[in-house]
Amino acid sequence: MNQYQQVCEQLKAQPKTWLVTGVAGFIGSNLLETLLKLDQTVVGLDNFATGHQHNLDEVQSLVSAAQWAKFRFIEGDIRQFADCQKACAGVNYVLHEAALGSVPRSIADPILTNSANITGFLNMLVAAKDAGVSSFTYAASSSTYGDHPALPKVEENIGKPLSPYAVTKYVNELYAEVFAKTYGFKAIGLRYFNVFGKRQDPNGAYAAVIPKWTASMIAGEDVFINGDGETSRDFCFIQNVVQANILAATAESDEAKNQVYNVALGDRTTLNELYRAIQDSLASNGVQFDRDPVYRDFRAGDVRHSQASIAKIQQHLGYAPEFKIAEGIQLAMRWYVDNLDK
Repeated sequence: MNQYQQVCEQLKAQPKTWLVTGVAGFIGSNLLETLLKLDQTVVGLDNFATGHQHNLDEVQSLVSAAQWAKFRFIEGDIRQFADCQKACAGVNYVLHEAALGSVPRSIADPILTNSANITGFLNMLVAAKDAGVSSFTYAASSSTYGDHPALPKVEENIGKPLSPYAVTKYVNELYAEVFAKTYGFKAIGLRYFNVFGKRQDPNGAYAAVIPKWTASMIAGEDVFINGDGETSRDFCFIQNVVQANILAATAESDEAKNQVYNVALGDRTTLNELYRAIQDSLASNGVQFDRDPVYRDFRAGDVRHSQASIAKIQQHLGYAPEFKIAEGIQLAMRWYVDNLDK
């Protein structure tokens, strides 16, 4: 039994109360599903800026009535301190996922991104500290590595940010470190690398690459690749991210806290390879798409290559990613084929 399996067994035996911010979003709803299936009590906070009621409805359909009864939803905004205070009351563990993602969105509207990702983050940090929660785990980002060229990415070596979004996520890390030194409130940041999986929204101008391409292929529309397709990323399946959050929240070692960890697979896939993998997986699910991609200019603010070292999170938290990219793509494509037209 690995560390994650042990933690899950302990949680079933001694349930806790969790707060998931951004609970109606992609990552938040997957965290909610897993926690409810572990018979935990969950408070969820969301303002539906990028989350959806249908994500919550789907989670309800996947858990028992008794498990769903352990979920309490608060419609609120992390930019409102009173909402953060209300959500943190009586909570053991905070998983702070609420944020405005997307490099292009932050370039188009840096003020909105700043208010959600910095003001909202600080509100949550203060509310959680004042409420005396046991742990505070937050979504950091691989964008923090900026223009640092070395691969794989190691937590201690970062470059200069390449977008307003990257600035906001780096400021989160700085605030978390200051709160540890000033107040003894030790948070854990998880630098996500290109997370994908079920309930990731394919719609909207800032959709991530995998759901956007998948939706286009299913609809028989052109798929666009920014650049030559040799840009590479460390794509990480959602269940690996869920594991990392639960391990971080329950970490007891003082050495493991007040840290930032990469959450990834520790591998690299080019966009051209990803395109073929999605195409093949959809074909095995009965969706034939035979077009070649349409290449266009590189996108402003994007880094060329990204790959994580996961040695630190393996050592300190016992992280052991269960899903490689091929397995993750298969599971994700099955979900999109089953759900996209609903």
